[in-house]
Amino acid sequence: MVVFSFCLFLFLFIGIGLLSALSAKGNKADYLLAGSSVKPWLVALSAVATNNSGYMFIGMIGFTYTTGISSVWVMIGWIFGDLMASLYIHKKLRDVTEQQHVLSFGGILARWHGTEFRKLRFLCGIITVVFLGTYAAAQFKAGSKALHVLFGWDYSTGAIIGAVMVFLYCMAGGIRASIWTDAAQSFVMIVAMVTLFVFGVDRVGGFSSFTQQLDAVSTTYLNLAPQDMAVPGVTGILLFIVGWIFAGFGVVGQPHIMIRFMTMDDSKNINKVRLYYYSWFTAFYAVTIGVALVARLLIPAGDNFDTELALPMLANELLPSFLVGLVLAGLFAATMSTADSQILSCSSAITRDILPKEKTTYFMTKFATVFVTVVGLVIALYGPESVFALVLISWSLLAAAFGPILLIYALGVRIKEPVAIAMLLVGVAVTIVWRQLGWGEFMYEIAPGMTSGILVFVIAKLTGLNQVDAEYIKATTRVQVHPE
Repeated sequence: MVVFSFCLFLFLFIGIGLLSALSAKGNKADYLLAGSSVKPWLVALSAVATNNSGYMFIGMIGFTYTTGISSVWVMIGWIFGDLMASLYIHKKLRDVTEQQHVLSFGGILARWHGTEFRKLRFLCGIITVVFLGTYAAAQFKAGSKALHVLFGWDYSTGAIIGAVMVFLYCMAGGIRASIWTDAAQSFVMIVAMVTLFVFGVDRVGGFSSFTQQLDAVSTTYLNLAPQDMAVPGVTGILLFIVGWIFAGFGVVGQPHIMIRFMTMDDSKNINKVRLYYYSWFTAFYAVTIGVALVARLLIPAGDNFDTELALPMLANELLPSFLVGLVLAGLFAATMSTADSQILSCSSAITRDILPKEKTTYFMTKFATVFVTVVGLVIALYGPESVFALVLISWSLLAAAFGPILLIYALGVRIKEPVAIAMLLVGVAVTIVWRQLGWGEFMYEIAPGMTSGILVFVIAKLTGLNQVDAEYIKATTRVQVHPE
């Protein structure tokens, strides 16, 4: 019955994705941006489902299981940072997409002010494919872990199934298939998580008993202050929270999420998108933390216990077979809704930002989708084990690379191409070095990574290296804005 239920929901998602082919226009603009005609509620549900990936079902569950209620600061910081990004950038992003006729995230960074920064665009394409491809691999790995726990299948089986399914509906309808399935998946995701929380609280004897038992786990498990910080006291707490605010703001550097807002039918609808997006995001994040706390009570941590497997183990423990399949489908839904978006963004980067224009055919765009899917699957099968680590590394590097440039653009300031390239490279370098030195104990590396990129711009501005005069504007502005 578990396998039947699981397959039932997955075939539903595939069917929705394949149906999107009926609305496909058979051109690059439709495949990559759905003709920028998507309704606000679909944009919101797609973006939030893409954001809440295997990281939430697997990574965040494991993190909360280990640390306790203090993980709520990750939620608060992340959502607050995400909201700040939305208020300053998202509407302008959609407007520039239409004005400059771009089909890729790298195209936005290269053409924001009507310029044609080819070197910057090429570099953005490379970084997108490398880091976002790694991110997609984390989604395949998350699904494989769940199937291993529930069915005893080899880890590779889940990754292969996920890759095949994502490939099918990506090829069928491109970004439209991704958005349609995201909307369906978002409903299954929240129903699965709420179901698990309700059954879990009931199993431990009700909400009052739930809180009492959590308090007995340890003296610090219900302590809101993060524990074992490298910097003690209030300073350490502030550094922890600020780091996660930067993580939330780092959404502006995630091509697979930002591309959703580029598909919006009209930038005037951004407030509707925000209402749907943040309502769903906050509810789902809160319930996820609740499920992790339930898991801590019902699934004891033994030797060599992988906390990232807590959710599928909890489902198997609590629920009847049909609902176990629902939860597993919800987990797979989360991984697929992110993986398909990342694969399509990588395809866009290859064909729009890396390859010469004469190679950017509709067929080549679909071929790039096949290539990226295969590479992501290989990384999932042979790369690092931790989903949480893979996601955080990829998220940090993409945010540090693209976030500072997009922020300066949104403030209405021009950036010279060499300065933009320096901002990108320094942000990535600082993020990597910070992590390698183990300084993530002080603050999540995304904060120094993004700050260093902004600092490069400030220095260039003060020293005159970013001086933009009329002659420079004339030399770098394209004579004609043409569709890609």
